Amino acid sequence: MSRPEHIMPPEIFYNEKEAAKYNSSSRIIKVQNDIAERAIELLNLPADKEHFILDVGCGSGLSGLALQESGHAWIGCDISQDMLDIAIERDSSGDVFLQDMGGGLPFRPGWLCYSDKKEHTARKRLMRFFGSLYTCLKRGGRAVIQLYPETPEQMEEISANAMRCGFSGGLVIDFPNSAKAKKYYLCLIAGHDPTAKTTLPKALVGDPAAAAFENRREKNKKGKARVPLKDKYVTILMGIMDWVLAKKERYRKQGKEVKTDSKFTARRRARGF
Repeated sequence: MSRPEHIMPPEIFYNEKEAAKYNSSSRIIKVQNDIAERAIELLNLPADKEHFILDVGCGSGLSGLALQESGHAWIGCDISQDMLDIAIERDSSGDVFLQDMGGGLPFRPGWLCYSDKKEHTARKRLMRFFGSLYTCLKRGGRAVIQLYPETPEQMEEISANAMRCGFSGGLVIDFPNSAKAKKYYLCLIAGHDPTAKTTLPKALVGDPAAAAFENRREKNKKGKARVPLKDKYVTILMGIMDWVLAKKERYRKQGKEVKTDSKFTARRRARGF
């Protein structure tokens, strides 16, 4: 099966038809969710705290949903307008914008291996991307990039350009002996922060199916504790109210116009005739 980047440039390949097909595939949805959850784990962020995360190549916003469920605020960019149109239609807290990552990131200070135009060269685009990513991260900021290199030389070129731009870190390869489940994660740290952990996370090994089962079991353990039946109705209402208030607070941080909170916020309305 040919890679999309071998057929045509991504902004052309992922048209309205291909974007809808991508977004409706249950296999792709599961893969994207697993990759996003693994990337969050590899970021090794402090627990019990909301973080602001940039999702480069966010596509239709599937990975953004995983970030939102983890309690983080996020913003995403992608080269395909049709993919972004689907992301905008989602009921998500993240903002998205059109941007070619090879042209750098349009943030103030604090694909890439393929050239689709004559003025594009792989090394210049890599340096421009990693250079702009480095400048918009604070000292000790972290980035996790999941990618599919075709050759070892390509992977070496990508990581070498990241290090030239000032990043430290390295490559984590999950399930290295599996043909289908093998995943490459480039874990990067901007500058040196003496208070942060600099050791690379451990790669996942063994049987991918068994690892997925253990992951699901751990999620179930972390689920909500059982409550008495008489308290369940109150718990559900409080859960809805907390969710509404949290969503309104995220929108305020994004500069959106939000109605003020009151005693009627998230209260169930009386039924009509």
